[in-house]
Amino acid sequence: MHKPVLAALAMVLAIGACGTVRDSRLNPMNWFGRESTETLAPRGGWGGEADRRALVPVVTELEVIQTTGGALVRASGITQTQGWWDVELRPTNNERPVDGTLTYEFVVAAPRTQTGVSTDASRTVTAGVKVTNARLAGVRNIVVRGAQNQRSVAR
Repeated sequence: MHKPVLAALAMVLAIGACGTVRDSRLNPMNWFGRESTETLAPRGGWGGEADRRALVPVVTELEVIQTTGGALVRASGITQTQGWWDVELRPTNNERPVDGTLTYEFVVAAPRTQTGVSTDASRTVTAGVKVTNARLAGVRNIVVRGAQNQRSVAR
């Protein structure tokens, strides 16, 4: 009767000790340390991706269309050649008005291959942005800048 009880007690103690062996130095899986991941990136990151788009050469048209939730700002411009793409009205100053003026830069990406010149209509690009009523509070002017000129609309 003593042998089965003694064997059961030894087995319970051995199984209970398995949890501590897992983390001990006796376990060969722990001999080379735990896996870790290291990065070469700086703590604050690399500063984001740079926007390499250029300002549209000439802003030809600017229109502000009132809506129930704010306004739509639509601008058109003419590029030097055909094929310019990724058009955007990029806000400046985190889209906050400065002295009552909300300013956007009209940016476009250059074509990847050489393209033709053709007519003004074929080189015209158009972009728009929605501005909420909260953003329009205190705004008296909206300005869209190009490389050679800028257009503005007063409220």
